[in-house]
Amino acid sequence: MSEDIGNLLRAWPYEPGKLNVRLIPGQDGEPKIQLRLDLGILQMHTEGRPDGQKPFGHESLLEYHEARLDEATFRQRERDAQAARGEPDLEPDDDEDDEDADAPLPSKPSLSGGTEDDAGQPASDADDDDDDEEDDEDEDAGMTDRGPLTLTRQECRELRDEALQYYHRYMALLVLEDFEGVVRDTSRNLRVLDLCAKHAGHAEDREALEPFRAYITMMRARALASQALKDNEPKAAINAIDEGLAALRNHFATSGQENAFDTSGEVQMLRNMREALVPKLPVSPAAELRKKLADAVKREAYEEAARIRDQLKGLGEGR
Repeated sequence: MSEDIGNLLRAWPYEPGKLNVRLIPGQDGEPKIQLRLDLGILQMHTEGRPDGQKPFGHESLLEYHEARLDEATFRQRERDAQAARGEPDLEPDDDEDDEDADAPLPSKPSLSGGTEDDAGQPASDADDDDDDEEDDEDEDAGMTDRGPLTLTRQECRELRDEALQYYHRYMALLVLEDFEGVVRDTSRNLRVLDLCAKHAGHAEDREALEPFRAYITMMRARALASQALKDNEPKAAINAIDEGLAALRNHFATSGQENAFDTSGEVQMLRNMREALVPKLPVSPAAELRKKLADAVKREAYEEAARIRDQLKGLGEGR
């Protein structure tokens, strides 16, 4: 059987300027998402890690490092409690365990068959040793303690590569109108940003993903609102957008970019979506009664107007 995928590509032509996405049945009986690129087809699992791997037995590297953080935090609290009681620290030396936990992970394979660096460019095997030596020097020279867990440069690189997989998937899920999946994957990538911002040992790694926070926050709010509309709940959609706008305002304020809020493309997108939704909101009972009251007064139907005023009082309006 030929390994040439030319027939597959010809059967599904690439269309520039749009996301070409489809859902297909996998050979394992599970559905798969396919994203048509200009030079090929990207295939992803619908749940779990998009490439189907389970690093260190966890659903993803994020879950693996979060489990490490939980364990390290628990052990730190135990040590603090022992110290507060005046007890000696009897915990065994964890140096060997830490070395195992911080061991570099395999590099992400690229489409060319080699590995990719931070910029997404293929790196040759000949450069691997030099890169490893530079990484070791970086670890020694620039690492700072970030509490119970400190992420190395290699770990942060791997988390960024993994987050890119989830980005491809949530963009595909948006086209497929699987809004719950988009919410799941965007929420997950925001956790990656939080983990790196708090626990990366190098400033560059703490800041590397922050420029994407506004976009991911907007996509999450958009998906929540779209799912609410799908469920015929326009008020819940408005609430989701308002929460997204509040999160964006907080992001720009805490990052020292207060003036960027009103000019942000992400903010404008959510505001436009909100304006389009307002006419779809159901009229409140009080507003409907006020309309009827004005009509009754206009017709001089005073007894009817009195009854409507009583109803408005029951809703907490009027005197």
